Amino acid sequence: MKETFGIEKLGIVNTRNVYRNLTRAELVEFALRNGEGILTDKGALNILTGKNTGRSPKDRFIVDQQSIHNQIDWGDINIPTTEDVFNKLYVRATTYLQNKDIFIYDGFVGHDKNARLSLRVITDFASTALLSENMFVSGEKDVNLKNPPDFTLIAVPICKASPQVDGVRTDVAIVFNFDKRIALVIGSKYGGEVKKVMFSIMNFLLPAKNIFPMHCSANVGKDGKSALYFGLSGTGKTTISMDPERTLIGDDEHGWTDKGIFNIEGGSYAKVINITPEKEPRIFNAIRFGVLMENVVVKDNRVPDYADKKYTENTRAAIPLSYIDGAKLDAIGPIPSTIFFLTADAFGVVPPISKLTKEQAMYHFMSGYTAKIAGTETGIVEPLPTFSACFGAPFMMRHPSVYAKMLGERIEKHHTNVFLVNTGWSGGPYGTGSRIKLAYTRAMIRAALEGKLDNVKYIEEPFFGLKIPEEIPHSIVPKEILFPRDTWKDKSSYDETATKLAENFRKNFEKFEGYVPKEVKQAGPKI
Repeated sequence: MKETFGIEKLGIVNTRNVYRNLTRAELVEFALRNGEGILTDKGALNILTGKNTGRSPKDRFIVDQQSIHNQIDWGDINIPTTEDVFNKLYVRATTYLQNKDIFIYDGFVGHDKNARLSLRVITDFASTALLSENMFVSGEKDVNLKNPPDFTLIAVPICKASPQVDGVRTDVAIVFNFDKRIALVIGSKYGGEVKKVMFSIMNFLLPAKNIFPMHCSANVGKDGKSALYFGLSGTGKTTISMDPERTLIGDDEHGWTDKGIFNIEGGSYAKVINITPEKEPRIFNAIRFGVLMENVVVKDNRVPDYADKKYTENTRAAIPLSYIDGAKLDAIGPIPSTIFFLTADAFGVVPPISKLTKEQAMYHFMSGYTAKIAGTETGIVEPLPTFSACFGAPFMMRHPSVYAKMLGERIEKHHTNVFLVNTGWSGGPYGTGSRIKLAYTRAMIRAALEGKLDNVKYIEEPFFGLKIPEEIPHSIVPKEILFPRDTWKDKSSYDETATKLAENFRKNFEKFEGYVPKEVKQAGPKI
C-alpha cells in the first residue's frame, strides 16, 4: 500500500505516487523528467512560467469570515470572496490532482521557533516543490504528521479556474481561507505567488502575537548591530543589504520580536535581470545546481543571457540562504539599531540622506514612496511618483496604520535611528540630473551605521521638514550633494518640482489621516 502522508484527509485521493520532502537533486530529476525546465551550464534549473511572469494581484482573494472580517483592510488589494467560491475552487484543485504524482514539502515559515508556522505545500509540479525547499525553512523533516500543519498551501500551476463556473475573474486564482488554514494557488507557474502567499499570511497572523512583520532586507555588522532596509523595486534594497562588510540575515521578509529580528524565508527570490559578478557577486555566484530560475533566456550552450528580456524583465532565481556567501544561516539578529527607508526619487528632490523623527518614520513608512522612470513600464514617459504603504502594500492584510503603530512603538522603545535615503537622482530630475553614485550611498549608510551621524549638525529643509546632516564626516561624500536644492542650476524649477511632489505626498496620505495621531499627520510636507 502506497504512503499518502495523510493527504486523503484533505480530499486528495486516487493519486499516483506521493513523494514527501525529496532532496533538491531528486526534485530536479523529476522536473527534468516531466519537462518542466532545463539545466543551465552551472546546473541551475530554468523554467518558463508562460503568460504569468509576475504576480496576479487582481486574482487574489480572501474568504470573508466572521473570525477575520474586522481585522482585514478590505479593498482593491485585499479582495473579499465567499466560502462558496473557495469550495468550488478547492474541489477543482483537488480533483485535478487525481491520477497525478504528488510532491509534498513539509517545513516552516520563519526562523524563530517561537514565531514560525509549520507549512505543508502540496503540488503536482516538482519545480514548485523545489521552490518551496529553497524559499521556506527546511532542515527539520520530522514535522508531526499526526497534527495538521499551521497552514496548507495547494499549488496547481497548470490547472485553470473557470470564471463562469467558479465566480472568479480569470483562469488564475489565489485564495486564502483562514478558518480552514488552507491557501490555493491555481493557474500560475510564477513562484512568487507561492512565496508571497505565505508572507501575506504571516503579515496577518504575526501582529496578533505582537510581532512586527516587515517587507525589508536585514544585515548585521561586525559590531553585532543589525540594520533594516525598506524599499520598493529599483531602490537598491538587495544591492545595499548585500554589503560585503556585513553579514546578510535576509533580503526580503522579516519579523521583529521583543528579542530581535528573524528572516521569514529560507532563501532569496532574487531578480536576476542584467546580473553580473561585478554588480551582484553574492547572488551571481550562488546560482548553481539546486537553484530554480524563472524565465531566464538560456543560449544553445546552456549559458544564461541575463540581459535578455525576451520573456520578461522580472527574471528570478530562488536561491537557498546556505548558497549565499556570508549569509547568517540561523537568520536571526538582534534588535535593529538603524533603519533605512530607500527611495529612488526620480524628481531629484529628496536629500541623499536625512534623519527622521519617530513620527516622520511612521509617515514615510505608511507612504512608501519611490518613483517609476520612463521605460520601466509601458506608457510611462516621465517620472511618476509611486506609493506603496509599508513598502509592501500588496502583502499587507491589515490596515497600514496597524504596522506603522508597531514600527513607532519599537523605534521609541529601542531608540532606533531611522534615515530616509535617496538612491535616485540629484542635480535635477531623471533626464536632466544624474543618479547618485552607489559609492556615495554606501558611504552615507556606513557612516550612519557606525554612529558618525549621531553628533553632526542637522539642517532642516523647508519642503518636507527633513533634517539633513551638514556633512558626512571622514567620507568621500561631497558636502554639496547633501542639499538637493543646491545641486540644481534652476532654483525656481527645484522649488516648483518639490512643491508638486509634496502635494503628491499629501494627496496620497489623505486616506490615512483618520487612522493616525495628529503628530504623524503633521510629520509630512511643510508647505
